[in-house]
Amino acid sequence: MSDAIKNRYEFILLFDVTNGNPNGDPDGGNLPRIDPETGHGITTDVCLKRKVRNYVEIAKEEQSPFNIYVKEKAILTERRQPAYEAVADEKDKAKKISKARAWMCKNFFDIRTFGAVMSTKENNCGQVRGPVQLAFAKSIDPVVPLEASITRMAVETRKEADSQSGDNRTMGRKTYIPYGLYRVHGFISAPLAQQTGFSEDDLKLFWDALMNMFDHDRSAARGEMAARKLIVFKHESKLGNAPASKLFDLVSVKKNCGDAPPRSFADYTVTVDTGNVPAGVKVSEML
Repeated sequence: MSDAIKNRYEFILLFDVTNGNPNGDPDGGNLPRIDPETGHGITTDVCLKRKVRNYVEIAKEEQSPFNIYVKEKAILTERRQPAYEAVADEKDKAKKISKARAWMCKNFFDIRTFGAVMSTKENNCGQVRGPVQLAFAKSIDPVVPLEASITRMAVETRKEADSQSGDNRTMGRKTYIPYGLYRVHGFISAPLAQQTGFSEDDLKLFWDALMNMFDHDRSAARGEMAARKLIVFKHESKLGNAPASKLFDLVSVKKNCGDAPPRSFADYTVTVDTGNVPAGVKVSEML
């Protein structure tokens, strides 16, 4: 592993969806998440972090130190058990928790990156505040959630077949939006990276995940999703050389298709005001 990062970063990821549901709301019939006041689409940070975890799990094949702690159907107390076995000789409770926390950071990519709450009664490994944080993603323009009726030409049980008088078709609904371009802001703290050991190798893997995660997340529900632009601001110092909000304001995304509803990434123009980048900050487009 390389050394922990020494620079602060902010980034903007633009991704889009075509005829799909990027993040269904289980409390709303799995309809795409919408801001009810503006009609803009919403995708949660938790949804995007899940895709990053899934990509890393595939790319690194569960090899230490790139294990994934929060994975599908994981039993978290069992995931922490090796940490306690590694510090079994430590008798002081506080030191044992501290050493177990350090072991978890060393061996699990998502803990080094996003942090974790592991302060439960069984195998207590404390809490870790991760250096990488994401905001909610929001669509550039309002989106229109739609439903399509679908049919299944088979049934699950003999009872269902007998009760439908020979007609095996089962009706269902599929929720989607025709098109949406989403923008999400992210933050990477160098001081917190020093605490968790988030390294230059981890950072490179994280960028790879953001650019490629949708290519390994295909499903009938999500339609076509793709990362379109990744714009990164790197500060010369670990504390930063400019406010994040000022950097985000340098990037504008405007619809260029007139009054017609956007239906592709080509219907938008992305502009980065490189002439007004503050001193001590380097901007780069990785996509």
